Amino acid sequence: MIVGKGSGYGKVILFGEHFVVYGLPGIASAVGLTTDATAVKSGKMAVKDERKGTEGYSDAKRAHQLESLERMFGAMGLNEKAFDIWLGGDLPVMSGIGASAASSVAIARAVSEEAGLDYDDDKINEIAYEMEKAFAGNPSGIDNTVATYGGLIWFEKNLAGGQNKIEKIRAPSAVEIVMGNSGVVADTKKMVEGVAERRKQHPEKYDAIFKKAEALAFKAREALEKGDIGAVGALMDENHKLLQEIEVSCKELDELVEIAKANGALGAKVTGGGGGGCMVALTPGKELQERVAQAMEGRGFKVLRTRIGV
Repeated sequence: MIVGKGSGYGKVILFGEHFVVYGLPGIASAVGLTTDATAVKSGKMAVKDERKGTEGYSDAKRAHQLESLERMFGAMGLNEKAFDIWLGGDLPVMSGIGASAASSVAIARAVSEEAGLDYDDDKINEIAYEMEKAFAGNPSGIDNTVATYGGLIWFEKNLAGGQNKIEKIRAPSAVEIVMGNSGVVADTKKMVEGVAERRKQHPEKYDAIFKKAEALAFKAREALEKGDIGAVGALMDENHKLLQEIEVSCKELDELVEIAKANGALGAKVTGGGGGGCMVALTPGKELQERVAQAMEGRGFKVLRTRIGV
């Protein structure tokens, strides 16, 4: 039996989440974990999800998943919608790690192969972006881009609707990180809408924050390209403060950031939509990574030990 197969990378946004929605630059990296999918033509549509993850996540997102599949079939021009889809891999299902984008890319690749479409990466990325609209409403496009191509990526959304600016960042080497899971299931759509609403109410305050976020992204790119990890960490701390100012952190995420910093992390911040989900701590070297991870686990949080720049 021929089986369509595909995979998509998990991601961590290092700089610019939320701000990328407004055309400002963001920096994201693939992590060393993937979601894998298989697709087999069958009599009816069925999805078997065997990914590890946050309790309640799959229930909260099941309706979104069905909508994303409808969007995929539409984008592929497929009238035949009967596939057995399986999801697995070592990327756990939790908010803030790009789980929905990784699964969108994996499923699109598997279905494309099984249906004999054999799309290239650019086409897969385009379809995954359509699928992401089911999960994020007005997605930035950064999650599906990293899930498709991997590596470290500079991203600017084209607000006029043309091609987004996507550039690979050449960093000298992969670096260890710890991702701490707040245990709170985040609603990205709601967080993005909240920022838009508050920006309307306080335009001057938000314009000033947005300017700082833009300057910070350029400094971070330079530091990453030079391999100046200390500077990258300090800029992550600054980015976290800006995310607190636009009200997308929460007490669990702030606690994780404090634990990371108290145990020697070079930088720590919310990653992704916020309001729950994950944070990321920069912990170069296995020893520091382990120290920070254990400190978080000691306080009852689930963590992920992985690397960026893969």
